[in-house]
Amino acid sequence: MLEFGYYPGCALHGSSSDYEQSVQACLKPLGVGLKELDDWICCGATAAHTLNHMLAVSLPARNLALAERDGVTELFAPCPMCSMELIKVNRALDGNAGLRQRVSEIVELPVTGKTQILNLIQVFQRIGVDKIRATVKKPLSHVKAACYYGCLLTRPADTLQFDDPEHPRSMETVLEALGASAVEWNYATECCGAGLTMAREETVCELSHRILTNAAAHGANCLVVACPMCHTNLDMKQADIDRRYGVHHDMMVYYLSDLIGMALGLDETQLGVDKHFVVKPLESPATQAAEMH
Repeated sequence: MLEFGYYPGCALHGSSSDYEQSVQACLKPLGVGLKELDDWICCGATAAHTLNHMLAVSLPARNLALAERDGVTELFAPCPMCSMELIKVNRALDGNAGLRQRVSEIVELPVTGKTQILNLIQVFQRIGVDKIRATVKKPLSHVKAACYYGCLLTRPADTLQFDDPEHPRSMETVLEALGASAVEWNYATECCGAGLTMAREETVCELSHRILTNAAAHGANCLVVACPMCHTNLDMKQADIDRRYGVHHDMMVYYLSDLIGMALGLDETQLGVDKHFVVKPLESPATQAAEMH
């Protein structure tokens, strides 16, 4: 049995609790356990770096120190903003003895920056595509997905060192193991507006409208994401986007963990899919083709 340290971050214990439900549910049948960090704190995303540099370093470092204290060598952070902040500070600490000493004093625990941080896709890679394929009970042949990575899963590339920053394929590889197909499209790594959901709603609506439009134009019947902010902008804001642009996207937005769970035989209520804002049955590609004719 695999076990990872688990840093949920603020979103998964709050506005994106459906994401946590999905992650927890789909990992159980794959024999994966999660051990949540005791007494974790906010990583500082998205505002700490604009206010105080040492604060922006110390907030993630405190969580890294907790992981080291508890002997956690691999720490799973499902939110890409959280994982990016943790990785960024990890690298800064690992290469700077003076910073390690100063930050260790601030967080009141020794911290070296040695813990490996994993995003959602990397956890499934650690489980193994072959094992996932062998565990599938309900192949997702009706799913034709646009895999949306957004800004933070692959960039900044020199910091994250995960997948190709312009043409990633890691989600597509997992989907293919589920019997699903993925479309080739143009907006897989474009920004959806990220944390500007409330402050710059018009910007978020414009960017997300482009993403949804391009996915549909390339034949996708759903979007798949691995980020709570992306899910918020593409799912929750669809009604606002439709009103603003006079369209009707009606596009399901799944977390990658949702689709894995469904392929493993879990129902949508177990995964929290029923809590999404857009909820509809997916039409198979064959049905769509028939309707077009």
